[in-house]
Amino acid sequence: QLQLVESGGGSVQPGGSLRLSCAASGFTLSYYNIAWIRQAPGKEREGVSCISASGSSTNYADSVKGRFAISRDNAKNTVYLQMNSLKPEDTAVYYCAAGPLAAHVCTVIGFDVNDFGSWGQGTQVTVSS
Repeated sequence: QLQLVESGGGSVQPGGSLRLSCAASGFTLSYYNIAWIRQAPGKEREGVSCISASGSSTNYADSVKGRFAISRDNAKNTVYLQMNSLKPEDTAVYYCAAGPLAAHVCTVIGFDVNDFGSWGQGTQVTVSS
């Protein structure tokens, strides 16, 4: 059974950093494109970043470009999201999600969260002074 488990969330002050991890079990992560998606209370879900199965392609929402970095360690079956210079508007539940291997799912041009069908349970990130 495909399972994703997020960790690393917490509460930080504006300007702080967090590193989220997404660990996979029951399947080999390297066969999937992976996305980080967030949802804040009362707001629509937002695709934050994605990384292709090989790691050669990444994409970021404009709201996080230059502050967040996605990476993957296929040997550890884990994807990471390094979040720096956090802002209060980054407060949300962050989910990682797996999408099929197809090349169009995650490209440098963009990605569609609807292509990612297997989600973890989420981890809360709160940025507040």
